[in-house]
Amino acid sequence: MSRPVLVLNCGSSSIKYQMIDVDDDSVVAKGGAERIGDEGDGSITHSAAGQDHTIMMHLDDHTEALAAIVGLFNQYGPDIKEAVAVAHRVVHGGEKFKAPTLIDDAVMAAIEQMAPLAPLHNPPALQGIQAAESVLVGVPQVAIFDTAFFATIPPEAYTYALPVDLAHNLGIRKYGFHGTSHQYVSGIVTKMLGVPGLRQIVCHLGNGSSVAAINNGVAIENSMGFTPLPGLVMGTRTGDIDPSVAAYVCRQTGMSIDEFDNLMTKKSGMLGLTGKTDMRDIWAAIDADDDAARLAMDVYIHRLTMYIAGYHALLGGTQAITFTAGIGENDPPLRAEVCQRLACIGVRIDDAANAARSREPRIISAPDSLITVLVVPTNEELSMARQTAALLDIK
Repeated sequence: MSRPVLVLNCGSSSIKYQMIDVDDDSVVAKGGAERIGDEGDGSITHSAAGQDHTIMMHLDDHTEALAAIVGLFNQYGPDIKEAVAVAHRVVHGGEKFKAPTLIDDAVMAAIEQMAPLAPLHNPPALQGIQAAESVLVGVPQVAIFDTAFFATIPPEAYTYALPVDLAHNLGIRKYGFHGTSHQYVSGIVTKMLGVPGLRQIVCHLGNGSSVAAINNGVAIENSMGFTPLPGLVMGTRTGDIDPSVAAYVCRQTGMSIDEFDNLMTKKSGMLGLTGKTDMRDIWAAIDADDDAARLAMDVYIHRLTMYIAGYHALLGGTQAITFTAGIGENDPPLRAEVCQRLACIGVRIDDAANAARSREPRIISAPDSLITVLVVPTNEELSMARQTAALLDIK
């Protein structure tokens, strides 16, 4: 019997969606709306039954975009009325939400209350929830929080050295992000290796990137923090930076704190160092002897290596290191350089296995490697659908 769950991931001007049948994990439809709220036309692409359908239209808001998406379901299938639930990606759950949660008015109010913690992410998620409720009346709505998987990290990991009252009153602590991906990938690795109490490190490397340390299925660290900004160098984000840089730049240039926050979030990282965010373009520049590109890649790899080695120590010795997400899954040269720098802890990579292209989870370490190295494609949408089905006891 078919049990489709509609998975929604709403950005400030976009909606990405998949309808996943939790009976067999198949994707029966997928697509996305872009340029919501723009002055000109937006676009919606809907894929179902092996066919792609694209429409151009003005999209005032998420409600209008989702109504148009429902119209495409009605026109091209499958029947959206068969959806047994809607799963929503919500980036920040704060300290309140530590598991998938059935959405009601109180939950929506709490998500809105936490908007200052994730101003680029929680407001559009809330708009998506409101839109889904208006066009899919009576269908259960479930929030899947990016921070939930990291609710288990210990106080020594999540506590910042700030005055206690200030941190408590404002909810300032490390939360960690990309939890849905880290949970999914670490679960796959555990099944693949069959090692009891597996100690592992997962590297989610995309435009946004993070590293997680996971002990026997329980997360103990994540490189992101109070927001998704700190940690690794990312496509447009600085990652770790001396906080005093903010005060210095603002004083010297007259830049406001909001302008500097925008600089760190949207104009820095690999974009700031090279003018590019696509690693393929950066490798091409390196091949053309671009010194700035080579330095940027070295900075990226240095930071990543430092986190992996640090989490190796926190775990008391990791048994597996896994690469996932767009860069982690598709950048063999980067994986090779990281593993070369980890040779001191016994990492040995199989060059042929690393270079091979596959969408299947696989081991890329050499037989004599003391730590198993893997590439495992992430599937956050499937994880969200499964978590929603489990919460609602959909069988």
